Amino acid sequence: MFATATRNFVEEVDNGGLLIPVSSLNDTIALLTVVVKRKRFWVWQKPKYIPSDFNLNDILTGDIPMKPGVIETDFIKYNGTFGDNIQATVDANFVHASVSVEGKDSSKLQSSFGSLKKEEVDVQKLLRDSKSRVLDMSHDLIQQTKEKPRQVFGFVKERIVTTQPSSVIEEVQQGAQCGGGLSLCGPKRSKVSLKENGSLSKDSNITMEIPIHTTIAYALLELEIKQDGRFEMCLMSDTTGGFEVDGLAKRRPLGVFGAPASEKNYLRQELEQLSDHFQLLSSLPATTRSFLLQQITKVMEDRGACSSLQNALEQMCLDERPALGDVTTTEPQKQNIRAILDLLEQSGQVESTPVLTALNLVTSAMDEMTNDCLAVLGVCCSLTVLQALELLVQCVSGKGELHLSGAGLAALTEDVFEKTEHLFALSNVSLERDGDTVKTKISHLAGNRPLVLCIAVRGLASLAHCD
Repeated sequence: MFATATRNFVEEVDNGGLLIPVSSLNDTIALLTVVVKRKRFWVWQKPKYIPSDFNLNDILTGDIPMKPGVIETDFIKYNGTFGDNIQATVDANFVHASVSVEGKDSSKLQSSFGSLKKEEVDVQKLLRDSKSRVLDMSHDLIQQTKEKPRQVFGFVKERIVTTQPSSVIEEVQQGAQCGGGLSLCGPKRSKVSLKENGSLSKDSNITMEIPIHTTIAYALLELEIKQDGRFEMCLMSDTTGGFEVDGLAKRRPLGVFGAPASEKNYLRQELEQLSDHFQLLSSLPATTRSFLLQQITKVMEDRGACSSLQNALEQMCLDERPALGDVTTTEPQKQNIRAILDLLEQSGQVESTPVLTALNLVTSAMDEMTNDCLAVLGVCCSLTVLQALELLVQCVSGKGELHLSGAGLAALTEDVFEKTEHLFALSNVSLERDGDTVKTKISHLAGNRPLVLCIAVRGLASLAHCD
């Protein structure tokens, strides 16, 4: 809840800017707090920021701490309400499954942060005070960070804090009517059956009280660190920090190698480079693909769960054991994530780095989506709709024009097309319908949103392919 609220706040007030949302109330973010910035597995992913228990003075040599001036200003008064009202009817045929589902979900997240204050370090004074200072390269935090690739040091130069007690309120209402029969074959051949005409409803109302002086967002100054401990602050937004490398090339994230002149060429080039991953997913056994698609679709209902699944798969790709005990989501969602990881382990896919990488690719794309985009994609995860979405993705990166009378597009009824149009618009791609033809156009300076959508759709559609 808190992470979603702060993420919404940053998207509204500083979208594409320098502010970083605080993801946990347990994080202590003060001015000069040292934060480790970890570059992700794919170049187009946003970095992950890991606050430490130290401030800049703790990792400097010498006994005299720096005391930079602090500038305080009123920021804004912020109260935001975000919600989804989703109604959908889905008829799906999975392997060993036939399902008809009518669902109506509504959710509302209300963030009442009230009057906010901005605290900034006097950077000019800090520059003067740090001229002759050197980092203690023997400090454990520096040693442990330096040993791992793709990690950068920074410190908090400004933060946005609450000035009064505030709250985050989440209200969820879910209802569903299910018809038909469902028999899911998961790990160890366990079987779950749902009888005809079942129903499910769920209501929840959670209030989180936020204390005064809570940091909800912050900005960093990254450090470029020499081997002898001397450092420079990266004052320009287009400069990044890092450790000086002594003869060994740093391991680079996968993905984009340089964008061509046009957005369409860039998109086509990237999807071609990633096509082997989609082919690998579509070649998995049908029962495995069916189970993965169903479980991932469930995980998509919760932004936090989607991030947790992506983090777990990324850790496994880096030969690390995922720490599911630290996952902050509901117990049913933890079970969904565990079911996916168990299936991968029991089917021998944990040893198959390409399969883990392919799944990590898809889930990382979903994790980069806005909350609205992820919610709309989640209700489009029937087999026939995913097939149609995949054809639209090929259209976006190709000729930009598609005839709706073609094979595989029957699912684009008026209602479904409206949702599809909204989904693509949220990803900076417009769909214009002219009779029996759809024309696609990528917005100018669309960023990575079209690529993220295309990867997510291609990946999910690969799991939905029929044999």
